[in-house]
Amino acid sequence: MNQQRRKLGLALAAMTVIPAVLSCPAAAQTAQWPTKPIRMIVPFPAGSFTDTVARVLSERLTKSLGQPVVVENKAGANGLIGVAEAARSTPDGYTLLVTNSSSITINPHLYKKGTYKPKDFAPVTLVLEAPFILVTNPEWSQKNAVGSVGDLVRFATQNPGKISYGSAGPGNVAHLSFAMLNNRAKINTTHVPYKSAAQAQMAVISGELDTAFDTWSALPQIKGGKLKPIAVSSTRRMTQLPDVPTVEEAGIAPFNATFWIGMLAPAGTPPQLVQKLHAAARGVLEDPKAKGALSQQGDVVMVDPENFGKRIEKEEASWAVVIQRENITLD
Repeated sequence: MNQQRRKLGLALAAMTVIPAVLSCPAAAQTAQWPTKPIRMIVPFPAGSFTDTVARVLSERLTKSLGQPVVVENKAGANGLIGVAEAARSTPDGYTLLVTNSSSITINPHLYKKGTYKPKDFAPVTLVLEAPFILVTNPEWSQKNAVGSVGDLVRFATQNPGKISYGSAGPGNVAHLSFAMLNNRAKINTTHVPYKSAAQAQMAVISGELDTAFDTWSALPQIKGGKLKPIAVSSTRRMTQLPDVPTVEEAGIAPFNATFWIGMLAPAGTPPQLVQKLHAAARGVLEDPKAKGALSQQGDVVMVDPENFGKRIEKEEASWAVVIQRENITLD
């Protein structure tokens, strides 16, 4: 009888333990994460602005997490291909997305048949942000007496459609920023899309284009006299270009157009992993080399997941208004 009671007691104990054992693997895996390499999808070509930021982050995360963080460039369709792949990935902390604001807050409104929405991602960290620099071809500016936004508006008013501006593609933030300038200043200019911001920049330098909203990568070209800056797109001047006014200072207000680079994970990624990733990414602030490299691309901010998510929500709504007003669609 005692032996039967002992067996019954062991059986009941086993039944109590089994559910706990079954629930442990996921928690154990999360606690041990990472145990294998992590892939970091970049939806733009190698050498692009976003790719440069991603490679600085991947190097820092590799050191912090103790596992290789490998950059995978999945370029094409204005970022749609790579972002969609990231959205479909298993939310286990082994797939990350480093991308720009266009692909998250703008593409879902431009491509009605798109395969992802901002809600398909868990924001990890906003890495950096920066205004655009409105640049012109120096020879074109001198020939047409365009040394300011006011001059550009005057020339465009007198010559409708004659000014050509470039961007990294239809629907890119630089494209929409110029569309917003057209709307606010009531002018008509011609958009010429390129495959990358670097190509658009070279087109302005060569004189193939007249002007463009360019990224911080234009700073060396500005210093070398190959590009002429006439305004910045934020509400305050850039410390690197203290003598260059904002678009608002030129009398076109309100006007505030900036872009960002951020890191996200597929929606459903465990919150504790998101926080670990954010903490690891913030390590760049204590790494002079990494922070210095990022500072060449914009203001390093490292915003936390919650506030990054709020910014995405706010910007998505704001750009939706611009896209609807300009009647821009790419499907």
